Amino acid sequence: MADLASQPTSVQTIYSWYREGKLLVNRRYQRKLVWTLEEKQKLIESFLKKYPVPAILLAERDGGPATYEIIDGLQRLHSIVSFIENAFPLMDGRYFHVDLFPTAKAAADEGRFSKAKDVALVGAKEVSTLLDYSLAMSVMRNASDGEINDVFDRINTYGHRLSDQERRQAGVQNEFSSTVRNLASLLRGDVSLDILPLESMPSISIDLPMSNHGYEVKADEVFWVNQGVLRSTDLRDSLDEQYIADIVACIVGGEPIERSKDALDEIYVKGASESDRILSALEVYGANKVTDEIKFCIGEVLKVCNAGQPVKLRSLIFPKTNTNAFPSIFAVLLIAFHELIVGEGKKVADYEGLQKALENISSRIEAGRKATAPEERRKNVNAVKGIIGSNFVKGTKLAEEIYSNHTAVDIESVIRRSEIELANYELKQGLLVLEPNGAEDPKMIAKVVKTICAVANIGPKSTGKISIGVTDKKADADRIKKIDGIDAKKIGKRFVVGVNREADRLGISVEKYFAKWKDGIKKSGLSPVLRDDVLSNMDFNSFYGLGLIAISVPPQKELSYVDDEVYWRNGDSTERATTSKQVAGIALRFGSSAG
Repeated sequence: MADLASQPTSVQTIYSWYREGKLLVNRRYQRKLVWTLEEKQKLIESFLKKYPVPAILLAERDGGPATYEIIDGLQRLHSIVSFIENAFPLMDGRYFHVDLFPTAKAAADEGRFSKAKDVALVGAKEVSTLLDYSLAMSVMRNASDGEINDVFDRINTYGHRLSDQERRQAGVQNEFSSTVRNLASLLRGDVSLDILPLESMPSISIDLPMSNHGYEVKADEVFWVNQGVLRSTDLRDSLDEQYIADIVACIVGGEPIERSKDALDEIYVKGASESDRILSALEVYGANKVTDEIKFCIGEVLKVCNAGQPVKLRSLIFPKTNTNAFPSIFAVLLIAFHELIVGEGKKVADYEGLQKALENISSRIEAGRKATAPEERRKNVNAVKGIIGSNFVKGTKLAEEIYSNHTAVDIESVIRRSEIELANYELKQGLLVLEPNGAEDPKMIAKVVKTICAVANIGPKSTGKISIGVTDKKADADRIKKIDGIDAKKIGKRFVVGVNREADRLGISVEKYFAKWKDGIKKSGLSPVLRDDVLSNMDFNSFYGLGLIAISVPPQKELSYVDDEVYWRNGDSTERATTSKQVAGIALRFGSSAG
């Protein structure tokens, strides 16, 4: 049983814990950063006025005092540390004086954050008031995961501080909730580990168009908002997860469910008959299978939108311009695509024809309150299938396409994830030197081979991805546009420039270009087991006509080499182990020694 200890803690100590990576966030139940600028400013103002603020609740992890999981107080804690790091000013426009707090100054000097320049700063007295402020804090010790989940659920029952779907997802941890959460993260592009340091929360939180908090996930770049299915505020409130839950339940359950709050609530109530039905159906169907199918179907919808003259989905399916969200119509459309592609084994034969068939489709199906009943949803799905079905033909090798795990959705997620987990991901723009008549870089494939080895040597449970056709430098993207006339697709801070342009310049087919990479890896001195694993997991994706090569690095059971040399990842760089001690240390990750 957990013990609860009162532990008043100063803001100064909180910041030190933050910088030491001691404050952790569990994504299984915690929501993203959602506070407005005004809410953050009012909290800091309360500290400066020495007003009381609500208590913080943490749980000690790993059976000791080293790290704390945030149970209640995520928004407050992040507001504190982000104010100290000049992410926002007080209401009067003044910023925290970083130079008056040695711990923060050292972090800024190390490049961990940037100090605001040419701005008004708070005075020394206010800095001391803030840093000395003692927060009421309670710490759960020796708590099990079940106890932590229960406490979080009870806290968020009071006052309705979470959205309906956030409460559902936080209140139960099972295969269905995990599937919904993981699929939602993939589609938002904020895939990450379940446990994150507080410092990483901005990288998986959503910036609304007018908020400018500096969070990495831009709402208007996310599929749901970009295509007009949801508003940006809906995304912030996790309504995307609510609609994914509805779609997953309809697919694995075999028929549309009622589209209502009560129907979804029942699926999330442990022991309820509908919960048991959907969980049993999901177990039989397979969580990975339904995830891959939904990703693939969404990718097909996006291909339709980008066929011929690109058009946003909202503009395509509504006869008149509007800004309304349309999750119910989207669900019907996606289920219709799923039944045609997965259920009937068909593939799209004519994307431009399908785009034309979908024009104004909202006016040809029931979209009112009546359409929430299961039987009416079934009628709508059938109607959509009847309207678009002639643009599908019997497919071949569909399973290979659907379950390849390199759909457009996967690729975007990998590229976004590369911004967070630097060691496991690598991006390369291609084989050619960035010159108008640039020849092949003779060292490029060798560099990638060494990176494959280094990623594999992270540890026996580690996986990685190397994307060919992507750059993190805008200057490179601009240079490629000048040389090849290619407009890069921006994803987060990265730019997909593709490899089709290089195949064109080399005067070879995309298949032969892909074979160059495979042949280079096959003939390398990479450890045979790793080499064969990588070759069997290489994939080419057309990715909006740009072309991208995805190289997966599966987990390895033993240390990997390239021509008897060991390589390892130091952040986002690949380095050779130069001493026997370094080699032995890396080998110990696999439970063996080498030297």
